[in-house]
Amino acid sequence: MSQINSEVKPFKATAFHNGNFVTVTDRDLRGKWSVVFFYPADFTFVCPTELEDLADNYGEFKKLGIEIYSVSRDTHFTHKAWHDTSKAINKIKYPMIGDPTGTICRNFDVLIEEEGIANRGTFVVDPDGKIQIIEISAGGVGRDAKELLRKVRAAQYVASHPGEVCPAKWKEGDKTLKPSLDLVGKI
Repeated sequence: MSQINSEVKPFKATAFHNGNFVTVTDRDLRGKWSVVFFYPADFTFVCPTELEDLADNYGEFKKLGIEIYSVSRDTHFTHKAWHDTSKAINKIKYPMIGDPTGTICRNFDVLIEEEGIANRGTFVVDPDGKIQIIEISAGGVGRDAKELLRKVRAAQYVASHPGEVCPAKWKEGDKTLKPSLDLVGKI
């Protein structure tokens, strides 16, 4: 069953955010656009490159009204230790959620049960708490924050312009499509 347009399932967790431990729940994903960014584990290899890329582009996400939440099975204490010891992770200003029980990973169906870690899963959640974009990739394949920004801009555009859709490679300012009988067979 597809998770697209499904509501985020309830959760409550502790995150490391701006030097503090804070509570984050599914309710925090309501009222704004959010990115929930799952990764396998702290102190690994591809993960810090992805999280640093998000940190380097965080200002652009914030300009669009988007909050990023990174999630792994590590605890919030481990997130703090990683933040304090890694130059790449020290750049992070978004909440780093600890999911040691795997509840959030299971809710988003990204948990690799036999390994006890998450797949690389990216979920874009709209202000109503509904999932609009899902990307899951193998552990050895890193993601790109700029491509995620492009997709989020497209999702926000479609949400605010009923009747229009964004074609492949669409970028902000490009032409969109208005699906109709007149377009059938002409694209």
